Amino acid sequence: MSFKILKFNCCGLDVHKTWIFACTDVCMESTGKYWIPVFNILEKNNIWVTLSHLKYTKPQKGNKTDRKDAKWICDLYMCGMVKPSFIPPADIRELRDLVRYRFKLTCMITGEKNRAHNCLTVSNLKLDDVFSDIFGRSSRSITEQILQHPGETFDVAPFVHGRCKTPIEEIQAAVDGAVSKEQAVKLRQCLNHIDELEMHKSEIEREIFRLSDKYEDILTLIRTVPGFDKNPMTAIQVLSEIGGDMSVFPTAKNLVSWAGCCPHNDQSNHKIKSTRISRAGSYFKPVLVQVANALIKSKKHPEFSTRYRRIKARRGHKKAIIAICRMILTAIWHILTDLKPYTAKGFLEPRPVSKEKVLTASQALNLLKQRGYVIKDEPIFIS
Repeated sequence: MSFKILKFNCCGLDVHKTWIFACTDVCMESTGKYWIPVFNILEKNNIWVTLSHLKYTKPQKGNKTDRKDAKWICDLYMCGMVKPSFIPPADIRELRDLVRYRFKLTCMITGEKNRAHNCLTVSNLKLDDVFSDIFGRSSRSITEQILQHPGETFDVAPFVHGRCKTPIEEIQAAVDGAVSKEQAVKLRQCLNHIDELEMHKSEIEREIFRLSDKYEDILTLIRTVPGFDKNPMTAIQVLSEIGGDMSVFPTAKNLVSWAGCCPHNDQSNHKIKSTRISRAGSYFKPVLVQVANALIKSKKHPEFSTRYRRIKARRGHKKAIIAICRMILTAIWHILTDLKPYTAKGFLEPRPVSKEKVLTASQALNLLKQRGYVIKDEPIFIS
């Protein structure tokens, strides 16, 4: 078996912690974080670098050395058998790094809040029964009073905000507990850590907004998509992951596949083994799922809710939500490709069935009920 050589002047890199083997077009595998400094140096010297996932450059077992790995990567690249990974420009990569760090800070804040909540629960302080947010203004004031004067009974009325709807008597009963010395120390450290993390998060957000100012036109287009206009950070998260140049994705299907929002192929002997979505887009997919869960409840955008009900009746909630994520990504790709704001016209076009179907009245009613419609009898007026 022979392969046609497509590239002649190239080399392969097998990247490790402190050294590399190289055999000027460069192909390298994405090994942890070790490829980043090498990639940055090659990029500054205007060398075309192709970064590939390990599964596309995996050598044969039992005959593996670092030099042979580099040669194998080069041979695959010369024959055009390496699938390149999407690497956005340097400024987008910097923005992505800060956005992902903000996500990590949010997760850390949530973890500390859970630990603080646990301290209140074991101390028999049921603030979560009377406040929707136990870290809000009223609840935080009461918690500070408990920490400053542990074991003392006090009137909670001066610490409750005027807009709080819970009766004072219920709040007073909820703080009928005792905080031990050890739990008080732990709770104080948790609250201080939460305040510190919130300060770091606000500083990171200021830097994110500064870096995203140059992409204001692209962000304005993304915010025309339903669900991305409420929080300005949502559109920035999309920009940091996919960039603003859609020429790297030939079609909308390529973008959807890169984000891990489509089923993969695993078929052998006419048997489909699995159609699970991939693990790609671990930072991007949660944002799309959150937006999709909000859109299916909105009456202003029937193109999403109608499709969700139709797919949910056959495939369930999870597959229907991923289908809505695919709709959102397809819309974003067309918006950034055509540089035109979002319109629901393409999703609401009538699509007649290819074959004529005849249903009885009971079958039609059952079909509408399965798709989520509620059927009400019209009142009959007798004149």
